[in-house]
Amino acid sequence: MSRIKICGLRRPEDIAAVNEARPDYCGFIVEYPKSRRSIDRATLRELVRGLREEIVPVGVFVNAPKELVAELLEEGTIQIAQLHGQESQEYIQELKVLTEKPLIQAFSIKSKEDVERARESVADYILLDQGSGGTGKVFDWSLVGEVGRPYFLAGGLDVENLREAIGMLHPWAVDLSSSLEIDGRKDAGRIRQAVEIVRMEETKDVKR
Repeated sequence: MSRIKICGLRRPEDIAAVNEARPDYCGFIVEYPKSRRSIDRATLRELVRGLREEIVPVGVFVNAPKELVAELLEEGTIQIAQLHGQESQEYIQELKVLTEKPLIQAFSIKSKEDVERARESVADYILLDQGSGGTGKVFDWSLVGEVGRPYFLAGGLDVENLREAIGMLHPWAVDLSSSLEIDGRKDAGRIRQAVEIVRMEETKDVKR
């Protein structure tokens, strides 16, 4: 049964949209100025306060100071941290000393070796992506094979290919962002449609 994460939230309207659609996770890009979806920690805290209790807030970080990640986890602003830069296994081990909260490490998948490297990550979960986040491009799913551990599938997922992705790969969770936007802003209708597709696939799995 796949779960769904909606990533790149940055406005109160985005929170209202996910509260209505009720995905399992929602992601916030934290203090990464190169991304137009980046928000500062004060905005993050404000947005999370408006989030439905059952939706898990995920902080997305790119080569951020370990202290910042641990602070936001330990204070309860976010429940999971997603590491989307070039964080080493040593970085993750050191972060695990600062916090026991779950960590996701993102990997760019261009070969089977990349999948093997992801499989060996010391993070609690891994995320398989096309490359730089938010490109809207799909990587070669045939590379995935048997991962052998829970993973998030990202990169170019949209309402057109979501059923195929879940049916083919059965990921722990799917992660969508740019495909749910119109003119650079999250669209409530697209968010609702994506969540509904995943819930329908869940129902199929239960019936099987």
